[in-house]
Amino acid sequence: MSTDNDLQTTQYLCIGCPLGCRLEVDEDPAGDIVEIRGFSCRKGKTFAEREHTDPRRMITTTVGVTGGLWARLPVHATEEMPKHQMWDVIDLLRTVSVTAPVAMGDVVVAGILGSEVDVVASRDMPAADPAA
Repeated sequence: MSTDNDLQTTQYLCIGCPLGCRLEVDEDPAGDIVEIRGFSCRKGKTFAEREHTDPRRMITTTVGVTGGLWARLPVHATEEMPKHQMWDVIDLLRTVSVTAPVAMGDVVVAGILGSEVDVVASRDMPAADPAA
C-alpha cells in the first residue's frame, strides 16, 4: 500500500480470468474507491471492487470419517465465505467427523458459524467392507 495525495493505493492480482492482471485500487481517506486501474476486462474491475470491500473465499477441505472406505471425506462450502472467517471455518471442520455411508451433497455442517452457508460432501463415501 502506498499513499499519494491523500489517496491510498492497494494492489491486487486478478484471478477473474487467465490474464492475471495487476490491479490497483485508489481509496480516499473516507474509504471510498476513487479509481481502479489495470483491468483488461469487466471481471477484473468487479474482482478489484469485491476484493477491496468484501473479500470472500471458497472453502474446501476434508473431515474425518468413521466406518468409511477412506479416512477422510472431501467437503466444500456451498457459497464463498468472508475471508476473515476462513480459518475459523477450517478450525471448526478439523473437529468434525461423519459416519459412512455419506452421499455427495449431503450436508455435513448446516449454517457454519451461524451463517446461511452449509458445508457439504464433495463425493460419495461408501462404508468400509466389513469382510475385508
